[in-house]
Amino acid sequence: MIENMPHGSTVHEALTAVFQVRHFNAAAAAGNGHPELAVLLWQRALEPQRGTWSLPGGALRDDEDLTASARRQLAEKVDVRKLSHLEQLSVFSDPNRVPGPPRRIASTFLGLVPLTADPQLPEDTRWHPVSRLPQMSFDHGIVVDYARTRLAAKLSYTNIAFGLSPAEFSMSTLREIYCAALGYDVDTTNLQRVLTRRKVLRPTGTTASPGPYGGRPAALYRFTDTELRVTDEFAALRPPG
Repeated sequence: MIENMPHGSTVHEALTAVFQVRHFNAAAAAGNGHPELAVLLWQRALEPQRGTWSLPGGALRDDEDLTASARRQLAEKVDVRKLSHLEQLSVFSDPNRVPGPPRRIASTFLGLVPLTADPQLPEDTRWHPVSRLPQMSFDHGIVVDYARTRLAAKLSYTNIAFGLSPAEFSMSTLREIYCAALGYDVDTTNLQRVLTRRKVLRPTGTTASPGPYGGRPAALYRFTDTELRVTDEFAALRPPG
């Protein structure tokens, strides 16, 4: 047990910021509001910092690597077993980041869940809008900010949006995903032009079901790849103006 480790020992843990674009109210779900980028958190039931909200994670075992540990922690702690993307981000090693002993060093990960997924979560686990985080445990709020910044950067020069998107989607849906993840508006026409030029998207040849008010059915698209790749290493999406 960690509590019985010698005073000078160090625990290496894996923490994962799992993001999903979600509708947090009925208006957004009905198309009259905007979805938001959310992060998966669980509420601590024990000290230290009981009642605060943590990223899923825990100690690395002797028989696993960091990626395997991150996946195990997600499955055991928050019952999330399917991610569309998972990658290691950075190491947080401030000696005082968690009250000790033992000292804890965290390797952090970015995980993505598509818009249409609805994993069944334990009672102590919830999705929270990144823009309105609850009281966070230790340095986990800093980890969320770092992971969100990395996600936004990678939306500029990679195809990472596949991890947040359904298998098939309209351009208006993809625009909402980009807007939520970036935190600012993106023009649909420009987004389609850029992604088509980079060969990120391909049309499916089908259309979405008509909406409640009729109108021309929207064309549906898919991502060309569902593995991360650099599409334009010098690109940078910027806020309007």
